[in-house]
Amino acid sequence: MVLTPESPRKHKLFLYFILAYAVSWAIEIPLALKAQGLVRTEIPFAIHYLAAFGPFLAGVIVTGMEGGIQGLKELLGRVLKWRVGPVWWLVAISPVLLFLLLAVAIRLLQGSWLDFGILGRIDFLPDLGIGAIFLWLITYGFGEEIGWRGYLLPRLQRDRSAWSATLILWLFWAIWHVPSFFYLHTVSSAGSLIGFLLGVLAGAIVLTWLYNSSRGSVLMVALWHGLFDYTTACVECKSGLIAATLSTLVMVWAVVVVVVFKPTNLSRERKHVL
Repeated sequence: MVLTPESPRKHKLFLYFILAYAVSWAIEIPLALKAQGLVRTEIPFAIHYLAAFGPFLAGVIVTGMEGGIQGLKELLGRVLKWRVGPVWWLVAISPVLLFLLLAVAIRLLQGSWLDFGILGRIDFLPDLGIGAIFLWLITYGFGEEIGWRGYLLPRLQRDRSAWSATLILWLFWAIWHVPSFFYLHTVSSAGSLIGFLLGVLAGAIVLTWLYNSSRGSVLMVALWHGLFDYTTACVECKSGLIAATLSTLVMVWAVVVVVVFKPTNLSRERKHVL
């Protein structure tokens, strides 16, 4: 399939989804089969983190096929867009700030500090220490966001409200996670599935708000996403008070965004489109 700017938009989006799912699921489905005891092949579970690059590769490939070098330069410009208001930098690093506030609250209530070393202990890898933050930023920060918000969101928003575009993105983003349910045990019951879907929806809303508010900065949403995973997805974090509290705050945040900024743009700025 050769894409040009004149190609039907649905063809471009269809190809994006096929590539994003194919790359990520080619890694995750074998891991799921091994975890369920259906294959005996030795597969290192650490390759799980490479699945994050499915959206990135899909976004870059389809952008290149559609817009050539100029299209890729435009995408790179948004990935490196750091000249935004100071408030958006604070928002981008807010998961770490919220984690620190939670740590202070636990210190006041329980008389002891959180062990910050837990943030370096993540699934399938040795203790990475501070290096974990770079892993999360590179993989589920930039690896995902160059695709979801860098490629997909501004195209979905072109002839839809930001709210409608976010709902579509949320649906495909949630489905993209499905194979990981069978080896990460993210979802183990109907209740946890509902919680997962609500959490992903809340994250999608907040990231749309941040993307539009920063006038299309993929850098800001990648930082937020990577740092949120850094503070909630460590082995000790994800099933305890830390992830539950921070996820609840993001859900409240998402409700405020919808109520205050309204569905059309989900931001005081106009929705960012291509």
